[in-house]
Amino acid sequence: SELRGLTWDSVDFDDGIIHVRQRADEWGEIGNPKTEAGDRTIPMGKFLSNTLKEWKVECPAGELNLAFPNGAGNVESHANIFRRCFGAIQSECGITKDGGKTDDDDKPIMVPKYGIHAFRHYAISTFIDMGYPPKRVQDIAGHSTLAMTMDTYGHLFPDPEGDADMMRRAELRLVS
Repeated sequence: SELRGLTWDSVDFDDGIIHVRQRADEWGEIGNPKTEAGDRTIPMGKFLSNTLKEWKVECPAGELNLAFPNGAGNVESHANIFRRCFGAIQSECGITKDGGKTDDDDKPIMVPKYGIHAFRHYAISTFIDMGYPPKRVQDIAGHSTLAMTMDTYGHLFPDPEGDADMMRRAELRLVS
């Protein structure tokens, strides 16, 4: 929804950040992010920045100034983004799973393996793997609480001391 509501004036090429200020709901209506924490700034690397600069030249223009509009410049539907882009790329690359149906020859109909939301999980997981602190991950993800971030991604944060060592220290503190 944030991608579908992103406007070009929210992409700051000079500072390398994207401001998330609005979203497009399932009916294509532009509105505020789901929570107060959803209004945030996300860092942008050079590769993404350059890709967006190239896309901006080709992007269909519209009154809404959207970064990812449909051909008429209006809010693109989630289904079209998935079918025409993300799902199509996966299918071409063989990143598929059994769709639970068969074709006329009784062969399984394969469908794209991942939904668009997988990008979000991948990015957050990567930030954690790179050593971003939990609070910064919360801010980038737009989670309203640190508890939400930790409940969802806590298992990915490294445990440098290990549970056994921590228990040993707790025991020593208790008997000291």
